[in-house]
Amino acid sequence: MPNITKQIADTVTQTGVQTAYGDAVDLEGTTLLPVAVGGYMFGAGEGGAGTNADGAIAGEGSGGGGGGVALPIGAYVARDGYTRFEPNIIALLSVGVPFVWVAGRALARVIRALKR
Repeated sequence: MPNITKQIADTVTQTGVQTAYGDAVDLEGTTLLPVAVGGYMFGAGEGGAGTNADGAIAGEGSGGGGGGVALPIGAYVARDGYTRFEPNIIALLSVGVPFVWVAGRALARVIRALKR
């Protein structure tokens, strides 16, 4: 198990900036540099031995898993000597809608508490 953990850690460390920034693309005098937010999740577990109705050991188990996610948040666009960041509207909405919902719920609770 320690060897697998070391291999995963080495893989994640090597990706680093490549997870956040893609390769620059040139299109008719305009350079695009995609930007994303990335993350990795890993987990592992081991179950103890159980017993069945006869009192015999039923078995043991262990397992693990992992995964990654990347959310494209926009791109740096360079044209005519100027560079600016242009956000991905869909990604902005996917982050913004839950934030607005949570902020609204929190504000409603604060107002309700102040009325008491």
